[in-house]
Amino acid sequence: MAAASVSDLAARFSAEAPRIREELEQLVRIPSVSFAEFDPDGLQQSATATAEILERSGWTGVRFLESDGAPPAVYAACDGPAGAPTVLLYAHHDVQPPGPAEAWDSPPFQPVVRGGRLYGRGTADDKAGIVVHAAALRAHGGRPPVSVRVLIEGEEEIGSPHLTPFLDRFADDLRADVIVLADNPNWRRGVPSLTTSLRGLFDCVVELRVLDHGVHSGEFGGPVVDALTSLCRLLATLHHHDGTVAVDGLGGTPGPELDMTVDEFRAVAGVRPGVRLVGYGSITGRLWTRPAVSVLGIDAPAVNVASNQLVPVARALVSVRTPPDDDPAAGLRALTDHLHANAPWGAEVTITPGRQVLGAGTTIETNGGAYDAARRALGEAWDTEAVEIGGGGGIPFVTEFAAAFPRASLLLTGVADPDSRLHAENESVDLEELRRACLAEALLLTYLAHPDP
Repeated sequence: MAAASVSDLAARFSAEAPRIREELEQLVRIPSVSFAEFDPDGLQQSATATAEILERSGWTGVRFLESDGAPPAVYAACDGPAGAPTVLLYAHHDVQPPGPAEAWDSPPFQPVVRGGRLYGRGTADDKAGIVVHAAALRAHGGRPPVSVRVLIEGEEEIGSPHLTPFLDRFADDLRADVIVLADNPNWRRGVPSLTTSLRGLFDCVVELRVLDHGVHSGEFGGPVVDALTSLCRLLATLHHHDGTVAVDGLGGTPGPELDMTVDEFRAVAGVRPGVRLVGYGSITGRLWTRPAVSVLGIDAPAVNVASNQLVPVARALVSVRTPPDDDPAAGLRALTDHLHANAPWGAEVTITPGRQVLGAGTTIETNGGAYDAARRALGEAWDTEAVEIGGGGGIPFVTEFAAAFPRASLLLTGVADPDSRLHAENESVDLEELRRACLAEALLLTYLAHPDP
């Protein structure tokens, strides 16, 4: 594709921007939270809306792929010329829970544009990926230069627990030479990225018990320490005094050359002025190649309903991000050993796996024609050279796809930027970044069919 054609295609996406935004807003209005505590009807609605968007965009053979116990996934195909490579485009239509409503500046499932950004749960993660795939095919008039398949999953946010048997069952439909996994952030706004490493992920529920039942805090307080205080003391052992992870067996590797400043990180993360950063080495090393342990939730009486009672039992959800090449199963064993060994005052500690499937990290080699095509497409869409980055978050489906289709080239792309607040309140996508992502994917399909000589 000549440079003029790139300009023409860019102009086409600029003209189509209202439609792309409208499709994304349609999806964001649907509360498709995949966690078990939420109404599963939202997932059915989002799958149906996704299928309709794909059909209107020229995809053929649109259908649901069903797997026992899993939310519906949406599949579609469009054949290219004989002998052309096959490309699988992935995204997911499920989203994270919205969190506290009062923390949002506008309702999470009512999309609103402010300052060139579209706000709402799922705008960036990952309903934007769906509209990118739809727009890329429309740009080619429904006749792409390669054969294209699309898979829109419905349970990525809970660790894709049914993906392994799913990929096995539908391998013939999904097998491809190149797999585009559009669920990753860019380095920063205006700088496109290919993600080449991801940390692993696991979590567990820690239950600590000190009494058979609750007792009066005045009559019995003193000789025994309540479960909530004991749990807090146990959780505090997960980090050294300098904030580094204290669990033996959770290692790390050297950080990458690409880095950000402390001030950049503090601004994007919203770190309060007096809070010191912990760890050592580069910021990107701490984010991409070293472990992180976080307490995501605690079950205990709420302050406004607590009585004068020694709490007999308390629970916490502990989440761990492991370095890309570490074994998460070994990490879970190390964490379990640490928690049992550090139980305060003989408290009973029980560890059970959490809601996330063990997710291994990954490292991707970016040599070959598919990666050359991706760098070219990203560079032309953003008018600046693409960079290779790591990912602090674990994405279990990446290793699943790699295992199922070992000969395929994996391209980890996306729309989000550091201000997108993935998984947090006020999630958003920059609409100009969204337009560029659509352009990049349309160019990618061309360059995979016609490599630069």
